[in-house]
Amino acid sequence: MDPTPTPLKILTWHIHGSYLYYLTQGRHEYYLPVKPGRPEGYGGRGGSFRWGQNVHEIPAEDVSQLEFDCILFQSSKNYRIDQYEILSEEQRQVPKIYLEHDPPREHPTDTRHPVNDPAVLLVHVTHFNNLMWDNGSTPTRVIRHGVTVPQDVRYTGEKSRGLVVVNNLFDRGRRLGLDIFEEVRESIPLDLVGMGYEDLGGIGAYDLDTLFRIEGRYRFFFNPIRYTSLGLAVCEAMMIGMPVIGLATTEMAAVIENGVSGYVHTDIHFLIERMADLIDNPDHAIQLGKGAQTYAQENFHIGRFLNDWNMAYFEAIQMGHKVINGEIARQR
Repeated sequence: MDPTPTPLKILTWHIHGSYLYYLTQGRHEYYLPVKPGRPEGYGGRGGSFRWGQNVHEIPAEDVSQLEFDCILFQSSKNYRIDQYEILSEEQRQVPKIYLEHDPPREHPTDTRHPVNDPAVLLVHVTHFNNLMWDNGSTPTRVIRHGVTVPQDVRYTGEKSRGLVVVNNLFDRGRRLGLDIFEEVRESIPLDLVGMGYEDLGGIGAYDLDTLFRIEGRYRFFFNPIRYTSLGLAVCEAMMIGMPVIGLATTEMAAVIENGVSGYVHTDIHFLIERMADLIDNPDHAIQLGKGAQTYAQENFHIGRFLNDWNMAYFEAIQMGHKVINGEIARQR
């Protein structure tokens, strides 16, 4: 049963375009504040995404004049600064969700999350993130990714190369695996896709539909990232039917099963050997790709994702009612 039968009006910021695109595939109405020059968080319907009619831009100075059912924060800046700049005092009493996209950066285990409020629902995108953050007194929920790919896109793997999809890899260094990418491509043919691809001799930056049709031709998907959330690009590649190779760190260790959907390990040389084997053995790559696709269809289905978000909105609204009635205040 859908706990939110009536579409909700959600205010949020444009922080991660791909995630926002998938989030807005549901029936709720999303309002994105914009500012002149479209600085960070205020990009509105930017990017190459095919935004639906349920995604609305609104000048930041007009936000305080609207009514919303829920405020969805997606960054520390949204929570610490933006809400006090563009929301009215009354709007700041609206039910609130903080969507945490990343694991803690300051310290992997001892970092207190910027939200420490039993009246706010904290949504993590992976169980690893939820495990590593010190969430304090804030109630948490994990909503795993949901993605879609065009039905006519198929994995063929005829290209005897690996594909890496990371934005601005050159500028993001060791955390995103710049050194690993450079080491691996000394012995394994790799192509890089993503913004800033020019700095590393990549092949381009593409919109989603074009990327899907390009990457399915590659033998495998390689994720060199040491420490971040599970990338949507990994989920999309699996949904297409690509075998995935990456580091056995963060949520990757719980998603990729060695010999079933790809290979993960903390030994780079082991991974290089597996890549070389896939280049020489396309049938094995096809087998792994089928395992990856099966996992993705079972775990990253967009319907499940949107239903989980409906439940989160319902939970946040119920918590908001408790705030109004003073129940949560008495619990503090």
